[in-house]
Amino acid sequence: MPQLEIDRPLQDFFQKSSIALALSFADDDHHLALVNQRFCDLTGYDSSYVIGKNCRMLQTSPTGVHAENAEARAKINAFLEVDGPETVRTTIINFRNDATPFVNLLFMSKLKATSGQVRYILASQFDVSRAHTHLLQAYDVELGDTLKRIKPLLDDHNIMIEGTLATIANSTTTIAQAKLTLAELEQNSPY
Repeated sequence: MPQLEIDRPLQDFFQKSSIALALSFADDDHHLALVNQRFCDLTGYDSSYVIGKNCRMLQTSPTGVHAENAEARAKINAFLEVDGPETVRTTIINFRNDATPFVNLLFMSKLKATSGQVRYILASQFDVSRAHTHLLQAYDVELGDTLKRIKPLLDDHNIMIEGTLATIANSTTTIAQAKLTLAELEQNSPY
């Protein structure tokens, strides 16, 4: 597994973020290289457990229940293609370490070296299962601010963040869909 080449100021920024963040390597199996405390709080997993694993582990509960996530997986797989979109935002069913399912609003962006090679994948997670519209709006503002503030730190490493802030446009439809999905989960499944 490759070593994380990001220096302390960027890692400190990552840890101090008020939103859940994860950074994975762009090669091999997209193993997690760095997660912040907000990620750990959201998922219930300690960073020492998830580093080196692929985030898809969150799609299976510790008890072995697996979320289908066909539409979300298709979007993520298209994003991960070499010529795929620069960013992706989708809802996906994940499980906390205590086996509780939640609807995760996942945002992912490619981080490229100046050579154009994708070096890392930056991801942010937000539980929209029971969120209110104002919480999603606050998250969108914080994610936008985080992307603006991380850009100069990445520039110091000759790494560029892909995509635009338009990807994180707020949508009350996301909240409504997440609540519907969670209601279906609670009524029709063994979760």
